[in-house]
Amino acid sequence: MENATLPAHFYLTLFSGVGPLRYPFFLLTVAVYFVVLLFNFSIILVIIREKSLHAPMYIFICCLSFNSLYGSAGLFPRLSVDLLSESHAISHAACFTQIFIIYTYAICELTILSIMAYDRYVAICHPLRYHSVMTPRTTSWLIAAALLWPLLCMAVVTFLTARLPLCGTQITRIYCATWAVARLSCVPTSSNSILGLFIATTNLVLPSAFILYTYVRILIVCRRSSPEFRGKALQTCLPHIVTFVNYVTASFCDIVLSRHELDRVLNVLAFIFSLEFLVIPPILNPLIYGLTLPEIRKKNMIFSPSPDSISTPT
Repeated sequence: MENATLPAHFYLTLFSGVGPLRYPFFLLTVAVYFVVLLFNFSIILVIIREKSLHAPMYIFICCLSFNSLYGSAGLFPRLSVDLLSESHAISHAACFTQIFIIYTYAICELTILSIMAYDRYVAICHPLRYHSVMTPRTTSWLIAAALLWPLLCMAVVTFLTARLPLCGTQITRIYCATWAVARLSCVPTSSNSILGLFIATTNLVLPSAFILYTYVRILIVCRRSSPEFRGKALQTCLPHIVTFVNYVTASFCDIVLSRHELDRVLNVLAFIFSLEFLVIPPILNPLIYGLTLPEIRKKNMIFSPSPDSISTPT
């Protein structure tokens, strides 16, 4: 305990040994970030500009793109700097800011996917009541809840982690993570560990269970409906299902692997999954929605297959 301090800097050790590969990795990082910005801004601008897309489903897709931009801002600029840096040092304040941004993004992704699942459930299972249920007021409340809950959770977790006395400065990640910092503590962290695991599990399991429940109900309704109805339901639900499965799989693996000391092989897996849930969804989500939903594809020059397909619906 006598050596316990609040260090001025942490050091991200996974960058050590990159050597001359730092420049190709830097260019790749900048290119990926550019694609993330381009895809998500294109979705946001189309939905904001087109009044025909001012419906709950598209507003929620817009929120998903905003969240992707938010999470990416917590990773890519700092990652670019670290790739070109010699020391790979990050200040105490910057580290906890990055933790807050990345993990609020992670929880927001699932809360937004949950309200999107509820929207599809009401639209398909209770179509006659849809407009009376999904009013602008209800939509606003759902978005507010989806954003405020992650902020509250991570404010508590970040505050408790930042108060821990630390006996080390080396973080075996390419970005600051809650458990990677807590592992450096000079005092027992059982209470922090239990709280962190509870919040991580709750925010992964409960939204996932709710989403699965809504799709079971949707499948029951689709079985009793016409082929045309099933086709339209699948067209609106498939992008959400792909997004959900991809994100939950990567998040679950990242949570499990980040809780243990790993050998070299598992460390590579942890590295891949820690990047996967931060890099793939911000690219995959706008790509899926931009290509599979005609209402967005026809208005978006990036995802439209040809200029002829950009037309105003009558």
